Amino acid sequence: MAGKKLAFLGLGVMGHPMAGHLARAGHEVTVYNRTAAKAEQWVAEHGGRLARTPEDAAGAAEVVMMCVGNDDDVRSVAGRALTTMKAGTVLVDHTTASAEVARETHAAAKARGVGFLDAPVSGGQAGAVNGKLTIMVGGEADVYARAEPVLAHYARAVTLMGGPGSGQLTKMVNQICIAGLVQALAEGIDFAQRSGLDAERVIDVISKGAAQSWQMENRAKTMIADKYDFGFAVDWMRKDLGICLAEARRNGGTLPVTSLVDQFYGKVQQMGGGRWDTSSLLRALRARG
Repeated sequence: MAGKKLAFLGLGVMGHPMAGHLARAGHEVTVYNRTAAKAEQWVAEHGGRLARTPEDAAGAAEVVMMCVGNDDDVRSVAGRALTTMKAGTVLVDHTTASAEVARETHAAAKARGVGFLDAPVSGGQAGAVNGKLTIMVGGEADVYARAEPVLAHYARAVTLMGGPGSGQLTKMVNQICIAGLVQALAEGIDFAQRSGLDAERVIDVISKGAAQSWQMENRAKTMIADKYDFGFAVDWMRKDLGICLAEARRNGGTLPVTSLVDQFYGKVQQMGGGRWDTSSLLRALRARG
C-alpha cells in the first residue's frame, strides 16, 4: 500500500515495536509518548518525527493509533488527539480498556467526523515484536476497511467483531480464558512435582494430547524453572481481570473462576510479584508449602 501519514501514541513494550513495523513498511510515522525519552529513542531507531503532545502528533495523520494504560489514559490521550484530527481520519485504540470507554470515545470521535475503532490486541510483547498480533476490533465496517491494511503490518489476524465496544468485549473473553488456563497449568505442574514426577516429561507427554495450550507450549518450561522476569505482568493482568469482572456485573454474567484467579494474582502482588509474568501463579502455590 502507498505510504500514509500515521501517528502512534504510546511507546511502551507493545507500542514501540508496533510503530516500528509501520515505519519499516514505508509509512511516514509521527510518535508521541508521555515520557519523551522513549519517543526520542524510537525516532533514533526508526526515523520519523517526534511530537511533544498528542495534539501535535495527530494533527496531520490519516490514521492515529494509540496504546496507553487504562480508561483514564484513553480518555485523556484520545480527547487531546481528537482536537486536531481532521474529518475523515481514523483513530484506533489498541489499549485494553472497558467497552464503556470505547463507546464514549466512539461518540466523541463521531461528533468530529472522525472514525474510531477499539482494537485491543493479543499475543504479548513477542507478538508485537514479530508482527504476529491478533487484533479484535469494534466499530463500523467502513472505518474498519480504511484502517485494516495499516493494522495488518503488525498482525497475523485482524477481525471486525461488531459495533463499538465489541473489540474490548472480545478481549475480555480472551483474558477470562487465559486466567483459567494459567491457573490450571500451575496446579498441574505443582501436583506433578509434589507427586515425584519429572514435570518436564509430564508436560512433554500431555502437550501432545487434549491438555495442550499456548500457555503450556510457551510457559511450562519457565514455570518449572521458576523464572518469571519477562512477559505480561501480573499488574496488567489484574487490571484486565478487573475490567472483565466489572463488565460481568453489568451484563449479569457469572465469572467464579476468573474471580478466584484474580484473588490469586492479588497474592502474587503481595509477594512482590506485580511485575512478574502471569505464569507466576505457580510461585504462589509453591509458597503454600
